[in-house]
Amino acid sequence: MHFALIDTVLELDDSRVLAVKNVTRAEEYLGDHFPGFPVLPGVFMLEALVQASRRLLERSGRGEWVLGEVRALRYGSFVRPGEALRVEVTAEGDGEGASRSFKGVASVIRGGAAAETAVSGRFTMRPPRVG
Repeated sequence: MHFALIDTVLELDDSRVLAVKNVTRAEEYLGDHFPGFPVLPGVFMLEALVQASRRLLERSGRGEWVLGEVRALRYGSFVRPGEALRVEVTAEGDGEGASRSFKGVASVIRGGAAAETAVSGRFTMRPPRVG
């Protein structure tokens, strides 16, 4: 199953992407996470950072990329239906070998303004291993 966790790209250049994920009650995973208190799962917040980084990597025209390593990942505020996730990912140099390093921060948008940090951390993307 594949979830598109980037609804809109607001800004995109060679080293930074700013995007938004709107969280709605229609998202099927919210029924189980958590019953009576639906929130965007933390792993989906991380995946939103990963999908945003792929937008940067697509500009290089270098094919497929997968998550390599995650460091210093911190979760903060919940993201509930009716709120949005403001995702900002910045490239941090070339990484080791074929991998690329990124810093990501995603904040909750409530009432049209960015509020608390929902997730932040550093991660690497790499080409998929063959074989």
